[in-house]
Amino acid sequence: MNTREILEKVRSGELPVEEAQAYFSREPFEELGYAKLDTHREIRSGFPEVIYCSSKPDEYLVNIFRKMLEANGEVFGTRASEEQYSLIRNVIPDIAYDPVSRILKKEDPDKKRIGKIAVCTAGTADIPVAEEAAQTAEYFGSRVVRLYDVGVSGLHRLLARLEDIQDANCVVAVAGMEGALASVIGGLVRNPVIAVPTSVGYGASMHGLSALLTMINSCANGVAAVNIDNGYGAGYLATQINRLAERT
Repeated sequence: MNTREILEKVRSGELPVEEAQAYFSREPFEELGYAKLDTHREIRSGFPEVIYCSSKPDEYLVNIFRKMLEANGEVFGTRASEEQYSLIRNVIPDIAYDPVSRILKKEDPDKKRIGKIAVCTAGTADIPVAEEAAQTAEYFGSRVVRLYDVGVSGLHRLLARLEDIQDANCVVAVAGMEGALASVIGGLVRNPVIAVPTSVGYGASMHGLSALLTMINSCANGVAAVNIDNGYGAGYLATQINRLAERT
């Protein structure tokens, strides 16, 4: 729960004052020895801590998922494998796993989603990274519109959905190869464009470096790039922009 939710529950009588006091009195992190869970992150930043699953030892990962769910009532993990999903499902039976984005999560099914973020990909091969961005933004409370396979080799596909991208508070442009999609979108919209280079492409794409260089050298205004394949970072930043737009 965040600070507002706790105070609202106290006001309505759902939560005793003593219990709320105990929550605010605890340490701002929970010490596990191998990890320090940042249980106050949502209070400080408005976003709960997310678990990066790849390379974590099994026992550590299970305990971290269980503790985060107890602390927040929801839990979200990125870059999870099928094996890790099977492992976590033993302790959280209703955990959901998406093999495309590799996201492992349990969230409130009635969560309210605000504003509008458009997540676009140049090609179908870019969808795993785009889904990481889209599902991250949705988990954090944003409404997402997906526009996939609208790259520059068939620009009419993008122009057919122009209203959707121009109406969004923020656009996430996900592309490998030469990474031109972000520049094209940047020239069509008035709101920020977050460019996400992917490691999709042949040899000279250098595992996404070519797309990254194109994106950070874009002549279109209002385009900023995150790291290669960093869908999570794009979804997080897009949500910050979306929240600011809705607040005003």
